Amino acid sequence: MRAVIQRVTSAKVTVDDRQTGAIGEGLLVLLGVHKDDEQGDITWLADKIINLRIFEDEDGKMNHSLVDTGGSMLIVSQFTLLADCRKGRRPSWSEAAPPDKARQLYEEFIQAIADSGITTATGEFQAMMEVSLVNSGPVTILLDSHKKF
Repeated sequence: MRAVIQRVTSAKVTVDDRQTGAIGEGLLVLLGVHKDDEQGDITWLADKIINLRIFEDEDGKMNHSLVDTGGSMLIVSQFTLLADCRKGRRPSWSEAAPPDKARQLYEEFIQAIADSGITTATGEFQAMMEVSLVNSGPVTILLDSHKKF
């Protein structure tokens, strides 16, 4: 799984002018599912994200996690994170999971975050979405459960 994590003061996602999810302070997670992903990727990534110490403490240092702050998470499926642009000019999507598998793992990831006690909101799988956010910091982190970076 590949994720772009953005610390936000607010974020929302809309589909056809209908808001599907919104949060205040917390994390916006854009999530791409790799064709080889399995339950272990969900477990690793969910634990890593909710415990990332990227929120400031009273001294202004990044020492607090989402668990510590009680913030929320907006999770948006984004297969384009698996784009391979190394060759040519048109991205290859061959590393992205097929839609049925991607949907299942996306939903399992959402459930893993919710089961950890984090308030979650979501986009809509396979929909054309508009995502709005106010990035705090800005803080943006890239994670890959296959540890490619």
